Amino acid sequence: MDHPLFDLIDQKIQQAQKDGAFDNLEGAGKPLPQEDDPQDALLNRLVRESGGVPEYVSISRELSRLREELRETGDRTQRQDILKEMSMMETRLEIARTSFR
Repeated sequence: MDHPLFDLIDQKIQQAQKDGAFDNLEGAGKPLPQEDDPQDALLNRLVRESGGVPEYVSISRELSRLREELRETGDRTQRQDILKEMSMMETRLEIARTSFR
């Protein structure tokens, strides 16, 4: 069973073709770029263009923030809490790096 909007979408595309909306597009007539992972190419592109990063990168950034916080903190209790959190983050970082490979 077709979706009710299919006909409308086809009409809009045909009208755009008649109006020349698809003429002179960048990359027209050139082969598509080679993809390492063709099945997830669109997903990978969307993640990359939206600024997404692998988990190990975000964990590394958080770990850097904690190191800076540790340098600025003089309170022993806070330092101990930060060190505990850093230890957990380092473990998560190693797991994330291993799973990324």
